[in-house]
Amino acid sequence: MSVTLHTNLGDIKCEIFCDEVPKASENFLALCASGYYDGTIFHRNIKGFMIQGGDPTGTGKGGTSIWGKKFNDEIRESLKHNARGILSMAN
Repeated sequence: MSVTLHTNLGDIKCEIFCDEVPKASENFLALCASGYYDGTIFHRNIKGFMIQGGDPTGTGKGGTSIWGKKFNDEIRESLKHNARGILSMAN
């Protein structure tokens, strides 16, 4: 499954690992479908390293899951931040 983020600097295509991280995937896909992320900004940009976004307040303090609370982290040994373009969801 993939999702395309449309930004003012171009599109970003994201592969979603639904089988490996089902709760995070369900949450992200449902929030995308609801328009939750529409108009949000990348509130943190460390050039050459990473960007952070998705917080509807734009502060980086976080938003709400589709369940209205935090859910169990789904850390998987097979999924690493070892290449450019890796996407994660804070919880």
